[in-house]
Amino acid sequence: MFGEKTKKTITIITILIILGLSGASYYLYSQFTKTKNELAKIKQDPQSIAREETKNLIARVSRLIVLPEGEEPTVATVSDPDKLKDQPFFAKAKKGDNVLIYTNAKKAILYDPVNNKIVEVAPLNIGNAAAGTETQGAASATPTPSPSGE
Repeated sequence: MFGEKTKKTITIITILIILGLSGASYYLYSQFTKTKNELAKIKQDPQSIAREETKNLIARVSRLIVLPEGEEPTVATVSDPDKLKDQPFFAKAKKGDNVLIYTNAKKAILYDPVNNKIVEVAPLNIGNAAAGTETQGAASATPTPSPSGE
């Protein structure tokens, strides 16, 4: 019914399909295993993601400005820039911008991760909690940056 050439073509196509499905299966299994291992790691240390994100953020910002040494910053994310517009430091802030707060060095840095730019740098005055920021690190008081001559 089928010719010899047709049988060979069908055999080759079948082999290619089997190889493709095998490769896809291996890839999906390896991704599943990787995800499973990452979830197990997170379950053991839930703060690992926050530490990794902070580390990556510091690395990106340090390519743009010299950061204070010997101090881990408190990182906050701007969630409602309209509530902060009356503060000069946050005048150009957008939702999703990050604030790196260096309490010992008394410095605050506003960073735009979308455009990879430093928006503002200001000396730090520790005062009342800054409304509209979600703190991702622990601090006894939320620093309120206020620019003065920089």
